[in-house]
Amino acid sequence: MTENEQPKDGLSGLEWKDGAIPVSRRFDDPYFSLADGLAETRHVFLAGNDLPARLRDGFHIAELGFGTGLNMLATRLMWAATNPSGTVHFTSFEAFPLSAEDIARALDAFPEARAVADDFLAQWAKGQRHIELPGLVLTVIEGDARQTLGQWQGKADAWFLDGFSPAKNPELWSADLMAEVYAHTQPGGTFATYTAAGHVRRSLAEAGFEVTRLPGHGRKRHMTAGRRA
Repeated sequence: MTENEQPKDGLSGLEWKDGAIPVSRRFDDPYFSLADGLAETRHVFLAGNDLPARLRDGFHIAELGFGTGLNMLATRLMWAATNPSGTVHFTSFEAFPLSAEDIARALDAFPEARAVADDFLAQWAKGQRHIELPGLVLTVIEGDARQTLGQWQGKADAWFLDGFSPAKNPELWSADLMAEVYAHTQPGGTFATYTAAGHVRRSLAEAGFEVTRLPGHGRKRHMTAGRRA
């Protein structure tokens, strides 16, 4: 254990790097970028899906991997800053939901996001997974996305593909699951992800997406985005 690491928490399945960054013991991977996770979210998922230009009332975002809810809160901040009325829908698929306490602790690293998280956290702590917030309706579907996504009746205008690293969490990047993502995407809908792994890009292309490699965030050279024609 390095001097920057904290003792592992056997109850939550987390360890805390630098006392602030949650790292999954199950996947040995951090929940957000070590180099400003909020900035990465804005670069990869918001800009990668061209959301500043596309968000509108009724827009539906879907996500693989809810984690700390940082992507949802970044979306909420963008929507509130640009559109005083209307509602965005945000559906996330999460197999291992964190406790409200762990989410709150993680979000303390991002005061801007934490400042708008209290109403979400209060409902999350009560076990609610369909949460109505000002300007955004959140639904978190618990369970293995390989089973739950196929049962979902919705279609997304934009996807945030934000599972743990493909090398450590290959189940969330399989060709079959990418095909389900495509099937649950509106015509003209998009996806974005931080990873540029070749097998992930090939699976997305084989599913039917037009796939583009873009500059990544921070030290990551590349990321991936795409569109359903």
